[in-house]
Amino acid sequence: MVVVVSHDPDFLFTFAEQSLKGRLLVWTTKLVVVTRLPILQVQALLSAHWTFSMMNTVFLNIKGEAPNAMFYGYTYLPYSGKGATMEKVATWTPKRGLLRDRHILPFSEKFEKFHGATVNVTGFTFMPFWGEEETKTSNGTSVIRYEGSDYKMLTAVAEALNFTIRVLPSKSWAEVTRQVEERVSFMAAVYYIIMTVRAEKYDFTQTYEFSYLSFAMAKPSQEPQWQSLYYPLAYQVWLATLGSLLLYPLTYIAVNYMERKACGGAIIVVEVIQDLSGMFLAQSLPHRLPSTSSSRVLVGTWLLFSLILGLSYRCNLTASLTIPKYPPRPETIPQLVETVDRLLTQAMSLPLIFRITILPFGESHVKYYRKSKSPLFNALADLMDVGPSVLEGLQGALKYNRAHLGGRRYLKYQIAEKFTEEDGTSRLYVGRETLFPGASGWPIPHDAPYKAQVDRWILATIEAGLYEKWIADLLSETKLKTRQRQKNTDIEQQDDEKGGETESLTALTITHTQGAFILLLLGLYISSGAIIGELLGSRFSNSA
Repeated sequence: MVVVVSHDPDFLFTFAEQSLKGRLLVWTTKLVVVTRLPILQVQALLSAHWTFSMMNTVFLNIKGEAPNAMFYGYTYLPYSGKGATMEKVATWTPKRGLLRDRHILPFSEKFEKFHGATVNVTGFTFMPFWGEEETKTSNGTSVIRYEGSDYKMLTAVAEALNFTIRVLPSKSWAEVTRQVEERVSFMAAVYYIIMTVRAEKYDFTQTYEFSYLSFAMAKPSQEPQWQSLYYPLAYQVWLATLGSLLLYPLTYIAVNYMERKACGGAIIVVEVIQDLSGMFLAQSLPHRLPSTSSSRVLVGTWLLFSLILGLSYRCNLTASLTIPKYPPRPETIPQLVETVDRLLTQAMSLPLIFRITILPFGESHVKYYRKSKSPLFNALADLMDVGPSVLEGLQGALKYNRAHLGGRRYLKYQIAEKFTEEDGTSRLYVGRETLFPGASGWPIPHDAPYKAQVDRWILATIEAGLYEKWIADLLSETKLKTRQRQKNTDIEQQDDEKGGETESLTALTITHTQGAFILLLLGLYISSGAIIGELLGSRFSNSA
């Protein structure tokens, strides 16, 4: 308990200001001001200063002289059913002693309910946490509509504590917190990472979110690969198939020879190999059907083997041609640093293109990484470029294959809103690994007396799982809206170009079919060589 005795209003005014700056009082501190000032001056002091009106304060006003002096206790309730009001909580007289008010305690809780009062808050556009959108009403007036997970949590807290939200305009992040420092705003209802340099200026509410700093990059593009014909089967299957093509014809010839149904000449061997290879490739059945049971079993088994293997190959080939197979991409911080460093080495003439960008607030991150004892963080700081907006950073990631750092959920929302394709995919991705988790909360004034109440309802919202659900729903809705908008835009463009005809199927590109064309060219070269060999062979035989 702190007791202040003074009859000078200037001294009490100075005490109120200096105790606020020096952080003398918290809510659990009980302040008693003993004075002989007239009741009107007491009322003016109580209502004019944060220390007297918001903190746990009682004014003990003395009237008369001993032994007949009377004492009246007053407190100020900024939020009550009657609005902001000064209430008498107790009286003491020599004859009757101490008389307390039945409805209010001398040091009562002022912030359990706000009784519908208007509370000033600040925020700044940072989706999916806080968003502002100006809309037109039916009568033509402009109305700002707020959205985001933090705004929804603010409305939940406001409903629980029964206050009305008034969002003060802010032009920058600095102005958001400046109004909190000046106690014009009761809180900044958008998450801030808790840092010691920030805690010197204001306090934070209950930690409800961890800001995971991650990176976004462009997905590696598919490169044309001749192995597209090889991918459907594993190399062990290819080796087993090759062995079957060599072994089975020899077995067939041996069986026929032992049954004395075919001779062992070279021409017969070649014809048998051609027949079995044709059946394997589903060309045709052999012209000379076997007449013995053993040969028929061999041919039937070979046909069944060819059917199963060929069908499996064709199904997997279709899947491998239509399902993208991307090269490896950076997912961890070491892989990110290694990739960007390699790109810088390969393009020394354009070193600024292949950098790691971050928003302007990232200057403190760069300083932290440079001072770190980790060589990885030191290398990361040397590759970072501070300043570009999130849109510039993500566009640079697509154009120059560089990375952009930012909050994980913030990056996912921006990608979902601005870079979602018609089919729901995106050319950008967010890395699996994060740099470090930063505990976050809402900025509130130092020693705010309503912190406990706000913390209790924030914690209740988090424990109910509502906050995570709001973010997940918002990301899904944003992705769906962007996908629909992209689809409508593509349909309009196709209607303009083709007179309303649209294509619903995605065509295969040379990236998918390169292996087939290489195989075709290889067959042309082999057949050309065979023709030349046959011509030369016939010429030599004729001359002989």
